[in-house]
Amino acid sequence: MGNLAESSAHTPAPKSLIWRVIGAASAGTLIEWYDFYLFGSLATILGAKFFPGDDPTAGFLKTLAIFASGFIVRPFGAIVFGRLGDLVGRKYTFLVTLLLMGGSTFLIGLLPGYEQIGVLAPLALTLLRLVQGLALGGEYGGAATYVAEHAPDARRGFYTSFIQTTATLGLFASLGVILACRHWLGKDAFEDWGWRIPFLLSILLVILSYWIRIRMEESPLFAKAKSTGNLSRNPIAESFARPENRRLVLIALFGAVAGQGVVWYTGQFYALFFLQRVAGIEFVQANLTVVYALLLATPFFVLFGSLSDRIGRKPIILAGCLLAALLYVPIYQGMMHFAEPFNQVMMVALVFVQVLLVTMVYGPIAAFLVELFPTRIRYTSMSLPYHIGNGVFGGLTPYVATLLVDRTGNIYAGLAYPIAIAAMTFVVGLLLVKERRGVSLADG
Repeated sequence: MGNLAESSAHTPAPKSLIWRVIGAASAGTLIEWYDFYLFGSLATILGAKFFPGDDPTAGFLKTLAIFASGFIVRPFGAIVFGRLGDLVGRKYTFLVTLLLMGGSTFLIGLLPGYEQIGVLAPLALTLLRLVQGLALGGEYGGAATYVAEHAPDARRGFYTSFIQTTATLGLFASLGVILACRHWLGKDAFEDWGWRIPFLLSILLVILSYWIRIRMEESPLFAKAKSTGNLSRNPIAESFARPENRRLVLIALFGAVAGQGVVWYTGQFYALFFLQRVAGIEFVQANLTVVYALLLATPFFVLFGSLSDRIGRKPIILAGCLLAALLYVPIYQGMMHFAEPFNQVMMVALVFVQVLLVTMVYGPIAAFLVELFPTRIRYTSMSLPYHIGNGVFGGLTPYVATLLVDRTGNIYAGLAYPIAIAAMTFVVGLLLVKERRGVSLADG
């Protein structure tokens, strides 16, 4: 691979190497998403364990607030680790993020609850959640950039779409492990102490992923930039102080990623919370409904990523945002209709449609972002809009939506937030986003 770095930057890596790169990057990213989403998947139980039990709704909202805090700090992680990735390299940066994520997740599994240590319990939980958010803020940009910088220009959407599956597969894995533990232990034992097992198991996955990643080489485009002295001395200033780059960051955020973020978290998290807390679906049935929908929809990440290589990233992402804004209310009305009596086939179908919209907006987004920025500042520049869009706009979706329902008493009021953001992104993207499908990354 060292020879690759010395060859023409227009020459893509051999297919066998690209698949090894995708496998190594995806394995670690999937585990980080698994760690990150365990918290959301177990929010109802964590609320009972880490807050006083006299007001379950308040405890759940506080847990969602802690859940959201991990998203809010992701942009700071993007800046810190993005800068490190543009200065030191993609490989070593996401080795650090992997260890931070795995360590904090493991420690959540060991934390005493509110009954044992009082107010220290939610404070410690918040601290560990913040570390998770910082780590994830540095992980995704590195993995997406690393894969994109190995891929041929004409197939970038296809190859980076495999990284895009890892978020959904991480959620899928977290739900699968939770359901398996609950089945083996029984409801009472799982809610008493068994919920800790999925957090503790993550350390084994992290060790395996670290071993895989430590054997990787640096990205050829970064290696070439380093050997020719073309690295940025201050990637943060170059990314955000220069008007032309700052404009691209803002267009990426408001014209693509903000809408993508709310569609993602509505379809894969708010749907789950809605099933359990509003529609009154039992824990296992609600989680299985989401698991089945995820399983059916996951191949479409690759389909839409590949399609974006032919027709462009912009039309697919914006179509997903527009459809979400138009369809959310009837979809959630349908979910209530089929809740009593519970019709799992129809419920899976309705969640599947939501996840299908997720695949439209998320499948091409990595290729879209890496094509906007030059190699010397790519990690930093793409990471910030991605993590503001997903971490702030998207990550706040379950909390804001649940709060709106609680305040208004209208079970559909929570949908106003994702609908408004998705509609805004459609308009801004339609007017300002320029298609850059297949542009050479070596030109930066």
